[in-house]
Amino acid sequence: MAHDPETQKRLDEITAHSSYKLAYRDDDFISSEALRPLRLEMELLKPEMMMDDCGIESTIVVFGGTQVSPKEEGERLMAEAKAAIAKDADCPKAKRLMIRAERVLYKSRYYEECREFGRIVTEYNIANGVDGTENMIKTGGGPGIMEAGNRGAFEAGGKSTALNIILPFEQEPNSYITPGLAFQFNYFAVRKMHFLLRAKALICFPGGFGTLDELFTSLTLKQTGRMQDIPIILYSKEYWDGIIDFQFLADEGVIQDSHLDLFQYTETPQETWDVIQKFHANK
Repeated sequence: MAHDPETQKRLDEITAHSSYKLAYRDDDFISSEALRPLRLEMELLKPEMMMDDCGIESTIVVFGGTQVSPKEEGERLMAEAKAAIAKDADCPKAKRLMIRAERVLYKSRYYEECREFGRIVTEYNIANGVDGTENMIKTGGGPGIMEAGNRGAFEAGGKSTALNIILPFEQEPNSYITPGLAFQFNYFAVRKMHFLLRAKALICFPGGFGTLDELFTSLTLKQTGRMQDIPIILYSKEYWDGIIDFQFLADEGVIQDSHLDLFQYTETPQETWDVIQKFHANK
């Protein structure tokens, strides 16, 4: 229906206002403080519904640090550190660069071993006709150990999934995740819930604050019987003993001796997979 210019101008003003937008199409409304409960619910429901649609029944969750790099990256950092030392052997910054480069290069083995673990699990899934439904590798979707897990599954010719999160840095998903199975989150709490919902095992490779957060959340839930009984595996006793003295916690009486049995250590990709299979075979 045609309107005179003045009427049309008023109508345009009315329909352009945010009040006239359908609620679910109003980004400002959806993003408001009052709608946080709705956003939390949607963030829980969307991945859950999509994973259900894909027939994903169980996952093997891999945690680990973003800074655990492939060997090539460690070698690059080492070359930079050596160049800095050669330029000024007494420079504190150069010395610190060398210390960090040495540790990054040393830890590159964890990247390769996580990659191998992803391959082992995925090849098993393919051989047993459950690729895409059972034991799917699930990571946090970023670089480092997360990339290694997805990469191992990709190189085996199978599927893997990932739960990425919006951060000021490192928020880009790695390129080895199966398209359609990469999910993005805003809330850490909902993301951690999704890590556990279908998990048949949790493997913690070396990592930093984020890995520790995920590990202790899982240990607390298992300790209090608030999650399914699954193996929680700390990969590399050398690393974990270096940053956490679990025995001290028991000796201090702040945890029970039996709580030391909530987790176990492994040292190789095959041993890790064997532990998981043995755990579920005995159930």
